[in-house]
Amino acid sequence: MGRVADRLAELGIDLPEAATPAGSYQPAVISGDHVYTSGQLPVVGGELPQTGQVGEGAGLVSPAAAQEMARTCAINAIAAVASVVDLDRVQQVVKVVGFVSSDPGFTGQPGVVNGASDLLAEVFGDAGRHARSAVGVAVLPLDASVEVEVCVRIS
Repeated sequence: MGRVADRLAELGIDLPEAATPAGSYQPAVISGDHVYTSGQLPVVGGELPQTGQVGEGAGLVSPAAAQEMARTCAINAIAAVASVVDLDRVQQVVKVVGFVSSDPGFTGQPGVVNGASDLLAEVFGDAGRHARSAVGVAVLPLDASVEVEVCVRIS
């Protein structure tokens, strides 16, 4: 096992297979010394754990639940990277873009996307610190609450 695989094991994370694309795209592609992932949903065992808009109140996904789903998205993004390159080649997580299906009054997108950012820092250490955007949107594919895409620099 490599150093990233060892770290994942320490964290109790079993990396899933990269998600099967739901359209005409690849889970990840290499371009020069970067790997770009497609947007990753919080799929676990082929299912979304919860769907709908994030916000406070009845019928909405709580920000805490959405933050956990963002963490799952990051795990799935790491799996997508691993589908095209050995994870020990990752030198830096460069950019993360998180999309949060948001109730119109919800403005806590950065806190939700912290779930992904924190996981990447846990796995990759200082190399997991990155630039980021956290964007509120009306709806995501399959009515997912969160979607995350990642760009990493490799050796």
